[in-house]
Amino acid sequence: MEMRERIAAALKTAMKDKDRERLSTLRLINAAIKDREIAMRSEGEGEGTVGDPEVLAIMGKMVKQRQESARAYEEGGRLELAEKELSEVSVIEDFLPRQLSDEEVSAAIDGAIAKLGADSIRDMGRVMGELKAEYTGQMDFSKVGPQVKDRLTV
Repeated sequence: MEMRERIAAALKTAMKDKDRERLSTLRLINAAIKDREIAMRSEGEGEGTVGDPEVLAIMGKMVKQRQESARAYEEGGRLELAEKELSEVSVIEDFLPRQLSDEEVSAAIDGAIAKLGADSIRDMGRVMGELKAEYTGQMDFSKVGPQVKDRLTV
C-alpha cells in the first residue's frame, strides 16, 4: 500500500474512533504533503505529486522538528507541551520504516562505499546519495555524514 493511502486509511480510522490527538497529527502530515505538492507545482517540477520517498523525507523532517521542540519545552519547564510533541512523534513514526541499528548503519555505509568504489572524501556526495536512495527514513543522515567522512578520510 502506498504511503499516502496508509495515511488516508489511518485518518478515517482516527475519525471513526474519535481519537483527536492522532487525527490532528494525521491532518498535519497531510497538510505538509499538500504544501510540498503546491511548492513542486510552483517550481515546475513535474505534475506536482509527491511519491513515497518524498513523503518519508517530509515525515522524517516532522519528527526531527518535534523532537527539537520537545527538548526546548522540557528545558523551559513546559512538560505538557513536550509531552504533546512526543505523542505526535510516536504517531508519525508509526508510518516510518524501522530505524536501523548502529551496526546496520555501519554495514550499510561499508556496503555503499564498496559498491561505489569510493576511496576519497571527494566521493562522499555519491556515497550519501546512494545511502539516501536506499535508506530514506531508516537512518539519521545528520549522524551518518560524519561516519562516512571518517571512513573516507582514513
